[in-house]
Amino acid sequence: MTFHKDPNTFVSHVHLKVQNLERSLEFYQNIIGLKVLNQQERKVDLTADGKTALLTIEQPEAINPKQQRTTGLYHYALLLPSRADLAKVILHMIQTQYPIQGGSDHLVSEALYLADPDGNGIEIYHDRPASTWKWEGKEVVMTTEPMDVEGILKEDDGQPWSGLPAGTIMGHIHLHVAEFKKTEQFYCEGLGFEIVCRYGGQALFISTGGYHHHIGLNTWNGVGAPAPAENSVGMSSYSVVFPNETTRKEAVARLLTLGAVVTEKQGSLFTKDPSGNTIELRV
Repeated sequence: MTFHKDPNTFVSHVHLKVQNLERSLEFYQNIIGLKVLNQQERKVDLTADGKTALLTIEQPEAINPKQQRTTGLYHYALLLPSRADLAKVILHMIQTQYPIQGGSDHLVSEALYLADPDGNGIEIYHDRPASTWKWEGKEVVMTTEPMDVEGILKEDDGQPWSGLPAGTIMGHIHLHVAEFKKTEQFYCEGLGFEIVCRYGGQALFISTGGYHHHIGLNTWNGVGAPAPAENSVGMSSYSVVFPNETTRKEAVARLLTLGAVVTEKQGSLFTKDPSGNTIELRV
């Protein structure tokens, strides 16, 4: 998983707003298989390895259900160490009978899709070896084919489910955005990502270091879609990690040149993309 380490810039953490913290905590522990790292009255940090928070769920006061047809989270994606780990997740979903939205073969990866009780989208996937990915110029070849469930299940080692493996990380995030011109400028000229795939004029995939994508961006909720209300269920923010303080400072300077606003809150730096998605800028 060298695509999620120095010298690359990548996504590491997602902060969600939920309507019922207790219900969400039960789901994320029992269905997804994450563990509690820190717990407060209205907020919980969740981890796979017992050290690093991958996901934060928070129940703000006066929270409203998820709004439709807005910008914001399409899904966040948990990257498993191996295909055998994906087999174990599929078997666990079959056993719990939790509703799955689908399973796909994207050539570069195999992925399972579902949503949490509030409708926040989740992908759980494993990557095929990067040596097998096909490139056409500077664009990686990705598609959506049916998942070979039987082939994946043959990889299972027969051991009982014990939650997500410690090596699970935040692999990427996929966002609804309002348009592409300013969005592409913000993420590529500003944050320093590179385009690795344009998908049908309605989706854009970007990364650093030649990954198939650290961030996906789409206009499937409509060009000009509004940002969701502050008090609605959905994504509060997500974190982008820079390899060092110098690269972060350079990105901040580029963002300011583009007219983006960067603010400091409790020692952390935050900005918003042109569609209103909040990003924490980490090192």
